[in-house]
Amino acid sequence: MIRYRSFKNSDAEEVSRLVKETMLTTNIKDYSKEYVENDLKRLTAQDFKERAKYFHCYVFIDDTVNKIVAVGSIGAYWGKKDESSLFNIFVSPEYQGQGIGKRVIQVLEKDEYFKRAKRIEIPSSITGLGFYQKMGYSFKNGQDALDDEQLYRLEKFNKKAYDVES
Repeated sequence: MIRYRSFKNSDAEEVSRLVKETMLTTNIKDYSKEYVENDLKRLTAQDFKERAKYFHCYVFIDDTVNKIVAVGSIGAYWGKKDESSLFNIFVSPEYQGQGIGKRVIQVLEKDEYFKRAKRIEIPSSITGLGFYQKMGYSFKNGQDALDDEQLYRLEKFNKKAYDVES
């Protein structure tokens, strides 16, 4: 059984290990070792604790082994009230392909940061592009090229946020 809850600072070390394992196992297929190692410098346990102050971060736990198997966050897009962004979505390599990533997105899309936003952006790795497109995200402004960070910028428009204003 996979359950989720809000991130706690005590989860930071385990989340950091999950991200490292995922990037070195899955993302390494699309990026150089140097790129991955450089990215991991910004994904430490301390970084997750700091980000949790500004984002809503969720961990997904396999109760049968009492282990965090996925993580995902959502927060305001550069402080805006009507735009949000998804961050740091990772699923443990041994749990990929089991629908957990889809569940992470579903949980994030029920969060207040999603509900209030007219537009939600996600910086997508090469690795995650197809998955996010299946979840309804498309290239921001039709730009299907990698940016300077070697990420795709994807977005989704939240029709319910527009309906609330009407």
